[in-house]
Amino acid sequence: MLVEVLIYTVFIVLTCVIIWRASDGFEVASEFLGRNLSEGVRGATINAIGSSMPELFATILFLFIVEGDPDEQGSNFAGGIGTTAGSAVFNGVIIPALVILTVLGAGLATQVNVTKKVILRDGIALLIGELILILFIGGGYLDWWHGVALMLIYVVYVTYMLTSMRRNRAKEGLHKISAEEYEDPEEAAEEAAEDINPELERSVRSALIGLATLDLELLVVQREMRTLNAWILLILSMLVIGGACFLLVHSCEQLGEALNVPIYFIAVILASAATSVPDTILSIRDARKGNYDDAVSNAIGSNIFDICFALGFPLMLYTLIQGPIVMSDSTAANVTQLQLILVGITVVAVAIFYLGKSLGRLKAFGLLALYVLFVAYIVGDPEAFGMDYSDGISNFLLQIDSSLDGLRFWTK
Repeated sequence: MLVEVLIYTVFIVLTCVIIWRASDGFEVASEFLGRNLSEGVRGATINAIGSSMPELFATILFLFIVEGDPDEQGSNFAGGIGTTAGSAVFNGVIIPALVILTVLGAGLATQVNVTKKVILRDGIALLIGELILILFIGGGYLDWWHGVALMLIYVVYVTYMLTSMRRNRAKEGLHKISAEEYEDPEEAAEEAAEDINPELERSVRSALIGLATLDLELLVVQREMRTLNAWILLILSMLVIGGACFLLVHSCEQLGEALNVPIYFIAVILASAATSVPDTILSIRDARKGNYDDAVSNAIGSNIFDICFALGFPLMLYTLIQGPIVMSDSTAANVTQLQLILVGITVVAVAIFYLGKSLGRLKAFGLLALYVLFVAYIVGDPEAFGMDYSDGISNFLLQIDSSLDGLRFWTK
């Protein structure tokens, strides 16, 4: 058993590396394609969507590839919920904490300021999505229209942001940036270097180096970023991330069997952290450039995408093909408790972001403490590792869920 645990743990770490490298190419492509989006909007839309592809792919794979526990109906979908919800917790507390500590630790700024409007906008949208998801999954019965409803929330959210951005742009008289005007900072630095050889970048050797090191930008773009090769780079990056997610889901499934732990708990902690790598990298890079609104809105916007689309689309697709998902009482209880915990953490995190004039080290350590408490709660579940110190919290959360039964009209 120990050998199996080590092997699949190594595979999970490997997927993190692949996702990390692929996210580099995605970041360059998304920055080019989103050059006309205002700060805060780009982070919450194109960055958030692309960096959340791992959660989307993981949920699809959990539903269609993982067989699940025959004694626990809906356990495969619980793996997808575990990944997206665990990733949402990671994004909401770990990423902002790392952003704050990176900026302050590197001496890039003495404080991190985020626009209150961005926090309030994204925080409210996220809480709406989370609360509606709790109503849906608490009934233990999920059908295609649940997925459509979740996706519509995201469509409304993005439509509102894009409409607001156009109004602001019209007021300020801003012009669109053409491909010729756009200058990528990394590309500018490379062009300034004395040893740059454009001919070499276009050579087969350059492509082979890009392939061997997973430097997708070198593989696809080579000399000059244009709209076409930016889209190719974006799509290729997502495909690589999707392949890594297949290995991730399979490794989590096998690791769960080796440890005799339900895959749901493996997904909440390990799969969620692995799929959050792109969000982490993009947010830290935005923060290092001084784009603090993008850095935080990418993390929160990714959560909105995860909750509404990365769950909604696979749910709709699966139920249209396979029929409704009926979860066992145990599975429904687990995922509902997780979502209630997520709502609580979201409320606290948004309050930390919103209150006060800036984000400092004290708030960063407070966010990290929230994640430690979350992991402790998951580990303390009797179904995970045989501990039972989370029972009191679980019972309290189940009482909250029971009080919501009157709103679940579709279960009557």
